[in-house]
Amino acid sequence: MLLTFIILFIFALAGLIYFLYRAYILAGLLADTQDFYETVEMSNQYMYDKIVLAHREMQRIDRLGAFEKDDEAGTTFQLLKQVIEDLKEEFDGQETEEE
Repeated sequence: MLLTFIILFIFALAGLIYFLYRAYILAGLLADTQDFYETVEMSNQYMYDKIVLAHREMQRIDRLGAFEKDDEAGTTFQLLKQVIEDLKEEFDGQETEEE
């Protein structure tokens, strides 16, 4: 009887140690994931700020509509401007969804 109790106690203790080890590992993974999310959020904010800055600069450069679409520089400018506007709209859309 005593031997059975000792064996059950050893198995219970081993199970407890295993679950505590798994909880420790999962807590570390959760902390790493949180750090990753914070890094991604900071990166997204940085990219959003750069896109807004580029959008404002493109609007300032072409405030008079001086770049025509029929020459090479004007076509390139219009394509770049469109890409920046699309990125700005996408980031603005994500920002309003979060609010």
